[in-house]
Amino acid sequence: MIRVAVLYPNGNGIKFDMAYYTGKHMPMVQRLCGPACKSIAADRGLNAGQSGTAPPYVAIGYLTFDSVEAFERAFGPHVDEIMGDIPNYTNAKPVVLISEVSL
Repeated sequence: MIRVAVLYPNGNGIKFDMAYYTGKHMPMVQRLCGPACKSIAADRGLNAGQSGTAPPYVAIGYLTFDSVEAFERAFGPHVDEIMGDIPNYTNAKPVVLISEVSL
């Protein structure tokens, strides 16, 4: 099992619409990827480990797939539509991490 984490860095002037992200964008990605996408989840950054500190990321989205190849087959044909939706919820430049799930 692999997890695709999409991290949205925090910074001056960064805007993020969590309602749009969780209500429209993530469900759209799951729908487009079809049954290959086993689950979706999202986190909203609260702080950097101590109350009153700014979170390093405003949000993180998660997608799980059986393998990197399954992700590439499902996501690849829709990459333009998915990436084209980003300006609808943020001006942050996403960072992608693909990892193997161990637990």
